[in-house]
Amino acid sequence: MSRPGDEPLDEPVGESLRGAHAHLAQASGRALRYAPGVATFVSVPVEPTEQDWDDLASLLGPGGFADMFSAPAAPPETWEPVFATNGVQMVHSGARPAVAAVDGELVELGATDVRDMLALAAVTEPGPWWERTIEMGTYLGVRRRGELVAMAGERLRPPGWQEISAVCTAPHARGQGLAAALVGTLAARAATRGECAFLHAVSGNTRAQQLYARLGFVPRREVTFRGFRVPGREVG
Repeated sequence: MSRPGDEPLDEPVGESLRGAHAHLAQASGRALRYAPGVATFVSVPVEPTEQDWDDLASLLGPGGFADMFSAPAAPPETWEPVFATNGVQMVHSGARPAVAAVDGELVELGATDVRDMLALAAVTEPGPWWERTIEMGTYLGVRRRGELVAMAGERLRPPGWQEISAVCTAPHARGQGLAAALVGTLAARAATRGECAFLHAVSGNTRAQQLYARLGFVPRREVTFRGFRVPGREVG
C-alpha cells in the first residue's frame, strides 16, 4: 500500500473536524472544537489571530478547557497552562501486520458497551476517553467470560489517515498479545479502506513504542500535547 501525503498529520484535529468529523464539530469563526462528551480537542488556524482565540474562548466559555493536542500555536498569556506532555507521532509503514488469534472473544463495541469501556479506561488511563468518544470511529474489544479486558479504537481521521487510540489492557490480562491483535486488526481495516494508520505514544512509554514498531509503525515526528484553561471562572 502506498502511503498518502502526510501533511494532514501536522494538524490532525483540525483536519478531522473540517472533514470526516464535521458532524461532531462545533465552530465559532475559524475556531473548532469537538462536541462535549466526544473529545476535549480544539483547533485554531496554524497562524491564529487574536480573533481566533476570542472565538475559541466563546466556544469553551469562561474557565473552559482547551486541549490543543499537538498544535504548536500558543494561546494568549492570560490562558492558564494545565499540562504539557512530550510524545511521538508514529505512522504505519504499509506492510500488513500479522494478526495473531486472541484468547477471548474479539468484538466490535457499541453503545451498550460504553459503561465497561469507561471502567477499563479509568483503570488503565490510555488517554482521554469520554461517554461519546465511541462516536469518533470503530472500537474493538476483547471479552473473556463477559469481562472487557482490552480495547482499542479509531479516533482522529484526517484525510487519507486513521488514528488508532485508547489502546489498553486490564492489568491481569497484559503480556498476552491482546493490544497487538487489536492494533493490528484496526491497521488492517484502515488499509482496506485505502487509509494509512497512525497513532501517538508518550515519549517515555518505550514499551508501547516497541510494540507499535513490531506492528510496522515508524516515528514521524516528536510532538508536545498541551492543555490550557480559558480565563475567567467556570460557569456552573
